[in-house]
Amino acid sequence: MYAVIRLRGSVNLKPQIRDTLISLRLNRINHCVLVEDNPHYRGMLQVAKDYIAFGTVDAATLAGLLEQRGELDGGKRLTQEYLKENAKAKGFQEFAEKVLAGKAKLSDLPGLSPVFRLHPPRHGHRGILKAFRAGGELGAHGDDINQLLHKMR
Repeated sequence: MYAVIRLRGSVNLKPQIRDTLISLRLNRINHCVLVEDNPHYRGMLQVAKDYIAFGTVDAATLAGLLEQRGELDGGKRLTQEYLKENAKAKGFQEFAEKVLAGKAKLSDLPGLSPVFRLHPPRHGHRGILKAFRAGGELGAHGDDINQLLHKMR
């Protein structure tokens, strides 16, 4: 499963990239979505790679993301009790492991927003005009996306 974070705005954005970001539900800067690892999403990520950061998320980071930034309808926080009632999981860590193993989906929680609104990164970005391999933040991070998510918690 990929975590995808929008890092750049929409000024001078090509229509194809704009439509791809809308399809990914990334309408604002510092918003994050989780998508499956399949050829359709990989193609979308490749189109928008100059405006997003993405990589494979691990269970601990996903659990922290759900606990700190998970929102229900009406702007309410995702709580442990709500998770126990609706997902049949004992806690955030167990639910995150089930999601990554494919035994559960985020859509199994009724009312959970698919978009996580993140804080700007602590101590700033390394640069939003360069690719990750060139010393910036854009594009494929691999497993290092967990460090960026931790900075944006």
